[in-house]
Amino acid sequence: MSAPKMFKKILIANRGEIACRVIRTAQAMGIKTVAVYSEADAVALHVMMADEAVAIGGSAAADSYLRADRIVEACKQTGAQAVHPGYGFLSERQAFAQALEEAGIAFIGPKRHAIAAMGDKIESKKLAKKAGVSTVPGYPDVVPDVALAMKVAHDIGYPVMIKASAGGGGKGMRLANNDTELEEGFRSASNEARASFGDDRILIEKAIVEPRHIEIQVMGDAHGNVIFLGERECSIQRRHQKVIEEAPSPFLDAATRAAMGAQAVALAKAVDYQSAGTVEFIVDRDRNFYFLEMNTRLQVEHPVTELVTGLDLVEMMIRVAAGEKLPITQEQVTLTGSAIEARVYAEDPLRGFLPSIGRLSRYRPPTGEGVRVDTGVYEGSEISMFYDPMIAKLITYGATRPQATKRMADALDAFAIRGVNHNIGFLAAIIRKQRFADGRLSTDFIPAEFPDGFHGTELPPEEIDLLVTVGAVAHTRAAARDRSDHKAQPEWTVLVGPAPRIARPVEVLADADGSIVVSLDGKARKVWTSWQPGQVLFEGQIDDTQVTVQLDRKGVAWLVHRAGAVIEMRVVTRATGELAALMPVKIPPDMSKYLLSPMPGLLVSVAVKEGQAVKSGEELAVVEAMKMENVLRAERDGTVAKIAAEAGQSLSVDQVILEFE
Repeated sequence: MSAPKMFKKILIANRGEIACRVIRTAQAMGIKTVAVYSEADAVALHVMMADEAVAIGGSAAADSYLRADRIVEACKQTGAQAVHPGYGFLSERQAFAQALEEAGIAFIGPKRHAIAAMGDKIESKKLAKKAGVSTVPGYPDVVPDVALAMKVAHDIGYPVMIKASAGGGGKGMRLANNDTELEEGFRSASNEARASFGDDRILIEKAIVEPRHIEIQVMGDAHGNVIFLGERECSIQRRHQKVIEEAPSPFLDAATRAAMGAQAVALAKAVDYQSAGTVEFIVDRDRNFYFLEMNTRLQVEHPVTELVTGLDLVEMMIRVAAGEKLPITQEQVTLTGSAIEARVYAEDPLRGFLPSIGRLSRYRPPTGEGVRVDTGVYEGSEISMFYDPMIAKLITYGATRPQATKRMADALDAFAIRGVNHNIGFLAAIIRKQRFADGRLSTDFIPAEFPDGFHGTELPPEEIDLLVTVGAVAHTRAAARDRSDHKAQPEWTVLVGPAPRIARPVEVLADADGSIVVSLDGKARKVWTSWQPGQVLFEGQIDDTQVTVQLDRKGVAWLVHRAGAVIEMRVVTRATGELAALMPVKIPPDMSKYLLSPMPGLLVSVAVKEGQAVKSGEELAVVEAMKMENVLRAERDGTVAKIAAEAGQSLSVDQVILEFE
């Protein structure tokens, strides 16, 4: 029997960071690559990286990345022998795999019968039971309407999870604790599923309270071999969307890992699984685990597995698709060190994580030992309303979990993004939580640690002192640059925070050893830094502490970013500082009588009428953005005075939807 022949050219049927990720491995293997792109992605990074690129349609995914016929045509046009689907879009569509097969093009993923069996949550659950895999209690078939949904919920007991059968990425999922939440959640989950997947079928199962979300990475080939490559802890989630992932889990012991791996392999073998796949489990506090679903594709969080195993999962997928055997056996799989991934999104955590769109006016990812950044953007790229708002995945590796955590904290401080709102401050706050350091993770981590939402991080006094020191040094250097003699006065007052500001007198002097001595509250601190005005990153050493801080100018003020906090400072002369204390505090206008659109998007519906009395928590309107429906609710009791927008209308951020009396 002749040896399998490797592909000479593959097409990547995706965009963004995953397209770039696949292209890098393919090129390292000596394989030519073809990118496909929509109108919105004409100058995207994956288009620039590929050897060839083919336009496949309009900006909306339905007109481009979801058009299987155009992707097949692009393969024929370029001579691509195989397609890697990435994740999302067509990656788990049986019909796409079939279309490629009929055209004589290899699909770098599982066979279509496995996609059909495992891609449908209802069918996969039945197969899992048959294969002896532990499953969560629930209704065994599609739930077609709210009436049956309520009956099922009453039978198995609240809370229940409403899930789109064809769902993924947190879309089409809702937790319901009562009949009202069930009715609202069923409707929203159905709508999101229809919009995202073209399939609005719903299933309902018992929600396990305070679970961990732990998944097993499997890899199979066409020769009957299936192995598992350890687990990933994915418990830190927001709205069922993973935020932080890591490998290995700090919770599993060797026996539980082996048992979960054995069940995952058994399930994969039951459908003759060939390629990379992920079997997801929920795990309770006693390490009992229950099958959730199988994702028949490469996962977003696959890099953490690559870092602890030393394996390139994309390369393994390509080789398996070409007919090769797996390069290792189960006994040869080892897990070394610890890896953590943080998903960096264009969203505003201070406004309920609303999506942010716009151009990246500055994009400077971190570098250093144990730091990896997977991205599909560059400085000047546009974050579009048409796709998922991911900017990058930041992954850090360490010999131990504390080392990986420290590297993640430092890398987040050094990750400079401007032009759009982003969640780096929120990620930094998570990483610095004691509960994260202790490994006490569960899917309630975010609501428990941030019960009132994210409003920035409150730094301890010693951290504030470091930032005041940085602000004083930065302002002194900027002031010296603006003078003809390049000398600045040594004495300043740092006004910290918004009004009313706290005045902190400082003295800044150059030392003979090249350092800068900053005296604050009677304590002298020595600062070494090469920072110059105009640079976003202030990197240096304050006494024995290495410091990375981000600096922006806001008029005459400085914005200082570190550890999830943003502190506003005005560095002024001592005389100005004394006068500032006498200034009245400006009171902002009261906007509480208006319901404003928290994001640019489509107004799906308005649930109230003019003159209607509403109660706190009552639904007022639904705004759709990034394929996600956002229900806007009344923050207090009141009466609607005026409806200012209508369903179907496109909204800008802060546009008035309605006004209260």
